Amino acid sequence: MSKILITGITGFVGAALCKQLRQNDHMLSGTTRTANLGAGPESVPLYHIPEIGPDTDWSQALSGAEIVIHLAARVHVMKDRAVDPLAEFRRVNTDGTLRLAEQAVAAGVKRFIFLSTTKVTGELSPPSGFSETDPARPEDGYGVSKWEAEQALLEISKTTSMEVVILRPPLVYGPGVKGNFLTLLKAVDRGTVLPLGAIQNQRSLIYVGNLADVIVTATTHADAANQTFFVSDEGTVSTTSLIENIAASLNKKPRLINLPPGLLKFAGALTGKSGAIQRLIGSLTVDSGKIRSLLNWRPPFTMTEGLKLTADWWRSVKNK
Repeated sequence: MSKILITGITGFVGAALCKQLRQNDHMLSGTTRTANLGAGPESVPLYHIPEIGPDTDWSQALSGAEIVIHLAARVHVMKDRAVDPLAEFRRVNTDGTLRLAEQAVAAGVKRFIFLSTTKVTGELSPPSGFSETDPARPEDGYGVSKWEAEQALLEISKTTSMEVVILRPPLVYGPGVKGNFLTLLKAVDRGTVLPLGAIQNQRSLIYVGNLADVIVTATTHADAANQTFFVSDEGTVSTTSLIENIAASLNKKPRLINLPPGLLKFAGALTGKSGAIQRLIGSLTVDSGKIRSLLNWRPPFTMTEGLKLTADWWRSVKNK
């Protein structure tokens, strides 16, 4: 049993992770930006951290912690109002992470687990999928800031006794999901006609329960120390197949029409949504063979099971 501090514990991933760690009898605490929240998932005690940056004081939250799981981050912002978005990403995700790690070393933390992203290696993958040996080619401020944080953490691991584990997930889905996946889920549920019936790409995804499970594995496995891992569900899926699987989980008939990818790209360029279109029609897969071999990890949920659980959650909350 370990004392674990989880930043961002009240978020989508944090809630799923907290539930799983509780089952293993760990002593948990978390941080939140919300004042006077009281307790987090599973009644976990919370520390109020209003802002993450180079001057954040983590000392109270870190007191007695043996493991830190750093989930909190500035994520992709659709309509970013920051004057300098890259600088803001760096302030939170790079400088803020470095500040937490340095104070974690001072507090005697043994292991620091960092939730990074596949975006550090780019937006479009080769047919074999990204692997840990591929060079970093981040294309946006979020990816750049996460990559720089990874490098800072690995430097700390070389000069201190604190072990670092870096996890790079692709798109995460599951109960409580937000963002683009929730938008797609709602569209399929409404019966919206989607011009995505001819997409033959491949995407890696990870169900939030699988991500929670691999984080739990990374907290204790000796061979995880100072390693970087891509993590994903078994197999990949095309955008067309994903829509069909979501529809099946919702007991709906998918409403798809076949529009050539070139025409979709043209429409994206005209509407200023080229990035969103590229994410729908491009391929982004990862090779998670390293973590399966080194840590003997296998995702406990299939993609079909994960989508069904996500659909069940959506049906339970959509009319509330």
